[in-house]
Amino acid sequence: MLISEFNQAPLSTIKVFLLHCVHIERWADEISRHRPFTSNEALITFANQQAQSWSWDEILTALNTHPRIGEKNAKQKLSEKEEIFSKKEQALISQDQEILDEIFRGNLAYEKRFGYIFLIKAFGLSSEEILTALNYRLVNDPEIEQRIVHQQLLEIALLRLTQEIQND
Repeated sequence: MLISEFNQAPLSTIKVFLLHCVHIERWADEISRHRPFTSNEALITFANQQAQSWSWDEILTALNTHPRIGEKNAKQKLSEKEEIFSKKEQALISQDQEILDEIFRGNLAYEKRFGYIFLIKAFGLSSEEILTALNYRLVNDPEIEQRIVHQQLLEIALLRLTQEIQND
């Protein structure tokens, strides 16, 4: 989508589009209302600024729309657009069953420790890199981990937005 199309599209269309990037209503509302943007860079900058104020409750709600790393299904049904994003983002994940099993066990341990899914911007990462990060993050303090999850969710949202919006 061109930035001019983003600026001119109906509010409801843009809000749905933004919720495909991250399921945080307030973020989608703020960006939608702030249009028009002069460039995709201006949009990304504003989106980044707005994401800095996400509450932990908003982040937890958004986490429910993400599948576990190495799995295809989230707790909630993904839209076709979200499935495409997820497939692209996890493209380098190995189909090696041993590594997938280790990631699965790590996911369960992470969920048991923190109470929510392990989230990482998987785009460009191999299964081994994801597994290393998962094991490393399992020992984090819960407060530190919440900050990391916030940053990872932000990076995923901005990646999705960047992939979809181009300058005219």
